[in-house]
Amino acid sequence: MSYRTPVAEISFALRHVARLDAAIASGAHGDLTLEDADAILHEAGRVADAVIAPLNPIGDRQGARLEDGAVTTSPGWPDAYRTWIEGGWNGLSAEPEYGGQGLPLLLNAACSEMWNAGSISFALCPLLTAGGIEALTKHGSEDLKERYLEKLVSGEWTATMNLTEPQAGSDLSLLRSRAEPAGDGSYRIVGSKIYITYGEHDMADNIVHLVLARLKDAPAGTRGISLFLVPKILPDGNHNDLRCSGLEHKLGIHGSPTCSMAFGDNGGATGWLIGEENRGLACMFTMMNSARLNVGLQGVGVAERSYQQALTYARDRRQGKAAGSSDPVSPIVEHPDVQRMLLTMKAYTAAARGICYLTAEALDAARGPEGKQANDRASLLTPVAKAFSTDIANEVTSLGVQVHGGMGFVEETGAAQHMRDARILAIYEGTNGIQAIDLVARKLPLNGGATVRAQLASMRRVAEAVQKDATPAFGHLGPRLRAGIESLDRATSFLLKALASNRPEEAQAGATPYLRLFGLAQGATCLALAALASNAALKTGETDPAHGARIALARFFAENLLTAAGGLEQSVVDGGGFTQDGMLALTG
Repeated sequence: MSYRTPVAEISFALRHVARLDAAIASGAHGDLTLEDADAILHEAGRVADAVIAPLNPIGDRQGARLEDGAVTTSPGWPDAYRTWIEGGWNGLSAEPEYGGQGLPLLLNAACSEMWNAGSISFALCPLLTAGGIEALTKHGSEDLKERYLEKLVSGEWTATMNLTEPQAGSDLSLLRSRAEPAGDGSYRIVGSKIYITYGEHDMADNIVHLVLARLKDAPAGTRGISLFLVPKILPDGNHNDLRCSGLEHKLGIHGSPTCSMAFGDNGGATGWLIGEENRGLACMFTMMNSARLNVGLQGVGVAERSYQQALTYARDRRQGKAAGSSDPVSPIVEHPDVQRMLLTMKAYTAAARGICYLTAEALDAARGPEGKQANDRASLLTPVAKAFSTDIANEVTSLGVQVHGGMGFVEETGAAQHMRDARILAIYEGTNGIQAIDLVARKLPLNGGATVRAQLASMRRVAEAVQKDATPAFGHLGPRLRAGIESLDRATSFLLKALASNRPEEAQAGATPYLRLFGLAQGATCLALAALASNAALKTGETDPAHGARIALARFFAENLLTAAGGLEQSVVDGGGFTQDGMLALTG
């Protein structure tokens, strides 16, 4: 089934959930108009549908290949990539100084969702490049910016993130790659990295590797890590001392080459320092935070595509008699349990979309007068955007297989590919368990808890607006939303108290259910905002059936999914006892 970008829903979420209307009206985005934004979205949707989406099954069946040190991507991918960069999509939100268009990150986030719905494997390449552009823009020397940014922004060259090593995994303090000054301002890099997305490929003339390594006599642990720019092709046109030493054989994302990289077989790869010596992790986190939001958008994209495919199948597949139907054999979409699965898929996807767009909006606002306050809000929302969106991607794509029944378990329909592709999203760019710990241990205490309290207050204002509107179509949306927010509030208070009382084990034990609770409450709030805007439109006489559908979806989420909030609260508050006897239970 071909993917069709839901441009109308994306545009509605941008305007009424992430407040793009208000930002444009305030002049925060310069000369950008709503008409401009809609034109960009429609063209991006066209490219996603016609250029990228058809590549997805090809990439799955005919993945990247490594021969004689060179990686060949799937048939059609280099041509599609050239078409994509010729459209200027790679530099949508990059600085105009380096050839970018300077458009809002929020608009770029919407487009990123589209590319990932078209094909996660394809979109991974520009995802890493975008992070490299951000890290180099913020931390690179003027010489490095002048030499590399324009080509990266245009997409002529791509970037990678080289963190992981075989012995280190998520623990970067164990890195062994080393760097030595060469005496001419450059460094020689020696070491091995694994899981390097697009570490080698045939879609660009040069690949700019951002590599973490240690200098001699650097402090132990993460305090002694530096970041280096190590290009595949050196400024003099020679090939650098680096190579792809292997390709991983993976469960999914077969079209994306996941490389092992060897640096310095012949004395050392030439690289240049980004930022200060022994401060590389701070520079890399700039890249990682950008990537985490984009991974959340990957979750939204693959969930949307899985939902669309399942809905089409359910409309076509006829089996059994639906309750109340006069037709002896009904389309399975008419059966209540299939409707429940499809509504769950659609509701989770829309909720995750709202959270990701709110995060992008906060990042945009951080560039303006709101500054630090907005940046702190973005910091709070980023782990939720990454983890909640990718958790639901796994759940939604699994439901997509279930809706297809036995046909979902075979590769013929393509439903299984979405499930296989989605599985990595909860693992890379920081596992979702790490995201949960980051949320609880680092983000909740921001400004003494004031940042999370402000976010809770914004959720309450939406719940109050729903209660005030009180249209019958809302059903139990108002009280369920309020109850979910109060569960989140009590769980937040418990965790902040545990942290203040030096009980980190209790906080970490409750971190994963807390992040899920946060995602449910924030996601329900996003859907409620859409429902409020749709109800207001209906009151003015608009007849678009999408308005009623948004109200029904928000109600379904509140009455069927947000009801888990109370149990999650109990898991946060009362479930941490396993840290005391958990090992006994595991080994007894």
